Amino acid sequence: MENQRQLNSRKNKLKISVTVTLKKDVLDPQGKVILQTLNGMGMENLKNLRQGKYFELELEEENEENAIKQIDDACKKLLVNLIIENYKIDILK
Repeated sequence: MENQRQLNSRKNKLKISVTVTLKKDVLDPQGKVILQTLNGMGMENLKNLRQGKYFELELEEENEENAIKQIDDACKKLLVNLIIENYKIDILK
């Protein structure tokens, strides 16, 4: 009985990633510092770098559309500053 419950629990889990990046018009001072540091470390051919955030979430949800809607709501309410950031949601296999 317990093994079946664990198996069903695994089937209902979805892993989702959210990648958050600054919008193109927004200055990225942290990215600029990282770029300058890497240039100073010898990567002189590196001409541009922008940094962002990455989230990996696991939900107990069978329906991918419901899961994406929940994550989209979480992005809009907490994970992303919609004024200066873009985001992309992906289902991980």
